[in-house]
Amino acid sequence: MRFKETGDVAAGRLSAEQLNQQFADVAPPLSRDQALVAANRCYFCYDAPCITACPTGIDIPAFIRKIQTDNLKGAATEILAANPLGGMCARVCPTEILCEGSCVRNAQESQPVQIGALQRHATDWVYENDVALFKRASETGRHIAVVGAGPAGLACAHKLALAGHRVTIYDARGKGGGLNEYGIAAYKTVEQFAQREIDWLLSVGGIDLKCGVALGVDISLAQLREDYDAVFLSMGLAGVNALGVEGDTLEGVHSAVDFIEVLRQTQDLSKLPVGRRVVVIGGGNTAVDVAVQSRKLGAQWVTMVYRRGVDSMSATWAEREFAQKSGVTLIEHARPVRILALDGVVTGVEFEQTVIDEGRLKGTGDVFTVPTDMVFKAIGQTLVSFGPGFELLATVGGKIEVDAHGATSLAGVWAGGDCAQTGTDLTVQAVEDGKRAAQSIDRALAAALSKAA
Repeated sequence: MRFKETGDVAAGRLSAEQLNQQFADVAPPLSRDQALVAANRCYFCYDAPCITACPTGIDIPAFIRKIQTDNLKGAATEILAANPLGGMCARVCPTEILCEGSCVRNAQESQPVQIGALQRHATDWVYENDVALFKRASETGRHIAVVGAGPAGLACAHKLALAGHRVTIYDARGKGGGLNEYGIAAYKTVEQFAQREIDWLLSVGGIDLKCGVALGVDISLAQLREDYDAVFLSMGLAGVNALGVEGDTLEGVHSAVDFIEVLRQTQDLSKLPVGRRVVVIGGGNTAVDVAVQSRKLGAQWVTMVYRRGVDSMSATWAEREFAQKSGVTLIEHARPVRILALDGVVTGVEFEQTVIDEGRLKGTGDVFTVPTDMVFKAIGQTLVSFGPGFELLATVGGKIEVDAHGATSLAGVWAGGDCAQTGTDLTVQAVEDGKRAAQSIDRALAAALSKAA
């Protein structure tokens, strides 16, 4: 996918040196001394609320205590046993509303223990030194197919491989990682970190990653069910919601997800066009990521517009604050009415002010225009069909319906991550989905083996 230079949409607004500075690591790693100081602030609570707040249940006080004694291997083992993508989660988790948001230090100092940074400190040591922490169980002879090499699929595959099963992961893209590789802001995960983490995860053995293989095109769900002992679906959400307004299909209107993907795979950011005036429609993390990165590419005016108030935004307070500090203007309570253009070139977006009336969003009739030459839609994604047989899966709320263990309505098929109705759309939740499904698959295979005997 290419983004064209038209009108005020241009590449090279900043020099290569400036871009390197703009897209440098937004949260540089702690030094050893900094990590020791941060670790010493932990109270090591007996009934630690931070553990409860972590979807993957990492024993946070335990790994921090190990950091205190310079036992990075022990700390990393504690983390990665619970969350095999603990390095990425240390970078992208909304810790401000999860573990750090629950830290008892907040009540005293309004400054929690730096749990995310400490988690990164321990896990980075593993990847940098290529340390093997886990060993596979004996081969079971069972073979599981995983569709989608994102956080849920990778976590599921890792747990199944440790249990002695063989796993083949299929992914439609050229590289594994899912949103970790293609959908997260570049300044959050630098130096090809997603691929380094995958290399470590696959090194446990028993996992075969096949990229460029798409469900519904190259393989079918029916065939996977026939060829494998179990199937785990974690393809994410491939469809993009439409604005449903006049001008939605104009050339200057883009999917925020697509732009972030192109940006993440672009070697020379000075060749990626960006508008002088950018409008982002949406209020989630994707909206923040595309808005901030537009500014970092050299856009002079970036406006993020959300139809409700900030309390309803899925982006956390920390993400909103970061966007505003980066020069992004936030407009609340406004919805798009139409996109304006001159000779096919986008010139602005007309918005209507909104109010919440008895819990429902309503327009007020008060209309205003925000000038722009580039519009990004960040209003959510949808599940698409993946060929014959996929329609047999029960869905709820536009996602695959699963039980508490990730099992779908089809025998032998589990699902997790963004494509399944399991909870919040967070990387750490996707990892937990994959873990939970792997445990359920392992139990089901063991029960089948016992029954056959």
